[in-house]
Amino acid sequence: MTQPPNRDAIEQKSPVLLHKVVSLLGKKPHSKAFPAREGGERRPSACRRGVGGEVLLALLLGFLLVSESVPATPRRMGASIAQQPGATGQEATRAAAERALQEGTQLLQQGTAESLRQGIEKWEEALRLYRTLGEKGLEAFTLLSIGRVYSDLGEKQKALDYFNQSLPLWRAVGSKSGVAITLYSIGRVYEALGEKQKALDHYNQSLPLFRATGEKAGEAITLYSIGGVYYALGEQQKALDYFNQSLPVFRATADQAGEATTLSNIGGIYSALGEKHKALDYFNQSLPLSRAVGDKAQEARTLSNIGRVYDDWGEKQKALDYFNQSLPLARAVGDRFGESITLNNIGRIYDDWGEKQKALDYFNQSLPLARAVGDQAGVAVTLNNIGLVYDALGEKQRALDYYNQSLPLSRTTGDKRQEAVTLNNISQVYSALGEKQKALDYLNQSLPVFRAVSDRIGEATTLNNIGQVYLELGEKQKALDYFNQSLALRRALGNKAGEADSLNNIGAVYFALGEKQKALDYYNQSLPLSRVTGNKSGEALTLSNFAYLERDRNNLNAALTNIEAAIKIIEQLRSKIISQDLRASYFATVQDYYKFYIDLLMQLHKTNPTKGYDALALHISERARARSFLELLAESGADIRQGVDPQLLAQERSLLQQLNAAEATRLQPRQGSEADLKALEQKIATLSNQLQELEAQIKQKSPRYAALKYPDPLTLPQIQQQVLDNDTILLQYSLGDDRSYLWAVTKTGITSYELPKRADIEAAVQTYLKQIKSKSPNPETGTQLSQILLAPVANQLGNQRLLIVGDGVLQLIPFAALPLGQNPLIAQNEIVTLPSASSIAILRQQVQGRTLAPKAIAAIADPVFESNDSRLQNSAQTQAESNNLNGMALTRSLDDFAFGRSFGRLPQTRQEADAILALFPKNAQKSAFDFQANLATANSPDLAQYRIVHIATHGLLNETRPELSGLVFSLFDERGKSQEGFLLMSDIFNLDLPAELVVLSACDTGLAGVTTDDTKKTLKEAKPGEGISGLTRGFMYAGAKRVVVSLWSVSTVETSELMQIYYQKMLRAGLNPVAAMRATQLEMIKSQQWKAPYYWASFVVQGEWR
Repeated sequence: MTQPPNRDAIEQKSPVLLHKVVSLLGKKPHSKAFPAREGGERRPSACRRGVGGEVLLALLLGFLLVSESVPATPRRMGASIAQQPGATGQEATRAAAERALQEGTQLLQQGTAESLRQGIEKWEEALRLYRTLGEKGLEAFTLLSIGRVYSDLGEKQKALDYFNQSLPLWRAVGSKSGVAITLYSIGRVYEALGEKQKALDHYNQSLPLFRATGEKAGEAITLYSIGGVYYALGEQQKALDYFNQSLPVFRATADQAGEATTLSNIGGIYSALGEKHKALDYFNQSLPLSRAVGDKAQEARTLSNIGRVYDDWGEKQKALDYFNQSLPLARAVGDRFGESITLNNIGRIYDDWGEKQKALDYFNQSLPLARAVGDQAGVAVTLNNIGLVYDALGEKQRALDYYNQSLPLSRTTGDKRQEAVTLNNISQVYSALGEKQKALDYLNQSLPVFRAVSDRIGEATTLNNIGQVYLELGEKQKALDYFNQSLALRRALGNKAGEADSLNNIGAVYFALGEKQKALDYYNQSLPLSRVTGNKSGEALTLSNFAYLERDRNNLNAALTNIEAAIKIIEQLRSKIISQDLRASYFATVQDYYKFYIDLLMQLHKTNPTKGYDALALHISERARARSFLELLAESGADIRQGVDPQLLAQERSLLQQLNAAEATRLQPRQGSEADLKALEQKIATLSNQLQELEAQIKQKSPRYAALKYPDPLTLPQIQQQVLDNDTILLQYSLGDDRSYLWAVTKTGITSYELPKRADIEAAVQTYLKQIKSKSPNPETGTQLSQILLAPVANQLGNQRLLIVGDGVLQLIPFAALPLGQNPLIAQNEIVTLPSASSIAILRQQVQGRTLAPKAIAAIADPVFESNDSRLQNSAQTQAESNNLNGMALTRSLDDFAFGRSFGRLPQTRQEADAILALFPKNAQKSAFDFQANLATANSPDLAQYRIVHIATHGLLNETRPELSGLVFSLFDERGKSQEGFLLMSDIFNLDLPAELVVLSACDTGLAGVTTDDTKKTLKEAKPGEGISGLTRGFMYAGAKRVVVSLWSVSTVETSELMQIYYQKMLRAGLNPVAAMRATQLEMIKSQQWKAPYYWASFVVQGEWR
């Protein structure tokens, strides 16, 4: 069996390996904008200046003086014509046209977006006048000039329209120069639009015309542009040939700007071919030329290219220095194209350093710029890079969303290299999801493309990733062969970061083969390279592999030193991620580090039971769980939205509204096609991503967030002092691949137990859940699971309150129903569940000193979901305006809700709420039934006036995107008009609800955060380490002290029975919410009708028990 470190070594590495592939397009081809850039305009990178701008303008103006078809007189006479007393009407018109042309030119030279627009208006005025005069040559010239401005503004289709009007006029007047430059201009537009073959066709038509007219500048730029297209098509040798043809022509015309650009592009090709020193030589020839001619745009791009070389050599800080020199230059000259590229390159540096939040910030700055300038290839690259970040953070579906947006763009633009990059990256998602053959299929599509375009870095990465898949399939020798091929290429290329990856992975294979010394040798080669290149994730991975190896050699203290060093890096990387969702996702990807650390400490505890290793293991267990939840509670007390730009908060509200509307549409009865559904799901994914990115911006700009200090997870003494009392015992579980553990902690001591491995416990849990949901009252149900989880500690329990912190699937089970002897556990003990022990301490800090709400209870129940509800008049108008949400279901859960699922009325919830409200004084209660059970009521600040908030409605569970789980309120108003009625998790976080108790009398409300393992058809944590907290997380953030939620769907009748008893126990018997839940469940057990655990064990209390 392959040891965990080997599997982790590869899985943890694969995103990094991926990064190396994308860096080609994320960094290197970015720099290849010149031409190493994927897509974009293949003109010399001076853009509107230098070859692409000034030379073109000079050529155009030259036509006024040299073309036999364009009269020279107007140009020489200038504006003075209009002032001559003897001027004819025609001469006055010509003078006015010339004046408009000159004024337009002056405006255009100002270079601002506004002046460009005003310049176009002047030239349009000149165009009308030239048409009046019948001056076809000048008309052609003006059309061409206007087209050029629209092209530079990114309005490519409009530019194409003007060029196509200009071309026949040039031909009509017999101007070869005009035809040549117009064909060239059309080619540039097609290239920018990704239609590379059309671009080539037009360039190849213009080239002989430039040569025939002796227009050397036109010849040089056309040769250059043809080279750029061939580079984008992956034909690097052809590209190099054309660049080498253009270089002497630029030099012959003393065009230093063109020479500088071409030198930089030749360097870009050599860089892509892996000949970094040669590339650097060309870049260093280009840079002083750009500076000499004051071409800051080209200077910026060459600096960026030099940065890419150092990046590939692993000299990240030096690379960043060059990128930081490049960025302000690009911005100063308004080169949004170059700015976009450099932002991407900086993002890739931070990504390689493991600073994922910073990387995302830079990529999200780059993306709108690439879109604004019509750089489809740049958009593809940036989408791919964003996908990489999410991939590394464990957000596989989100990563796939971005890759699937990137791939068709690469194909549309004919960018073979970027297509190969994205195919490779998609393969890694499927590999991580367990679909190894699918992963191999994508890799085998990618590899020949990299080879065809001579991309040796991409080839090396793909070979490495193929080796990864074979290792995970157990084919160790095959894996070793591929890793060794990859290593040889990476060494030949001087790619130190990639070399570190390959060495680490080869070490992992030898570890799996039992050749520990060889494994150690390769790890020792890998670690210093990861450190030199600043690859923190790679460093942590290799340190953890050292730890596994030393443990197997029984060097437990050496193993401890290494895993502690790895964990320190993990904690540093995690702290730099602002989004709590992304923190949770990242944390899920590194749970194995913590599990190994816990296991190692417990092994040390066996050999040294008095050294406190068990207490330290408990602390590490706390550090490994529900950290984002802990930090969210701290944020809730800081009110981090205070002092934030109101515009950002308005954008957040707008996105939430759009997201709610999209979810509402998704939940309507199906009316569209599968394509409609896919488009809607893509829209929801996009809105969710935008909301997450905006929330990160809000935190970054929040003065209160900047001052916020996150709490540390508690140690054993702190748990005993801040959490426990003399009547409470903590049972904390940790599941591991080889062994699992249970810590029983009292106010004065700690006892630990070794339990079976995770797989055995998960199998017992699945059996138990299946039995308990069958409504069978069989007392033997759960005996096997109870023997595993409770028998070891049974003698310590007595009648104490149990604070249970589960792990993984243990958070799915109702401990209350587990048998202990002849009776269920609840017969002997009160039970409280929490995602971590530390969370209750933080919760207490947040509510300490809080004034109790003045009123007793608010109940929301029996919303209106359907257009044919008896509470509505079923008029034709009502039917027309409604969403037609019909259905017959009477459960309170849509636990597998999907496009087209309907909501049935819940009439029993009104009876339930009425019975509960009857226990409270009328002046201390609020009821919201029927149409008033709506979203406005749920969002109302008025709810903050009530100590108890009872909500009885449908619950929504979204496995794919837990943040879209929530509750459903009235979908129609009194007039039958449809309205928004979905309260999603993101909405709940924005509530102000300082309640003593929130009761969610809806089903599955405790399961948001659970997903289905499709390979085993079982339930599991969506984000390991974060806990299956469901809607509890949102309501506690909003201020709730404790929350009652359900673990599975129970019909309204049974739920209403339980709820009425529960409130009676609190109000009439004076029990606290936890004690009341126990008393309620015991009463139902005594009932012949409700004694099966299915009816009473679903509801659990989470939060404070005092």
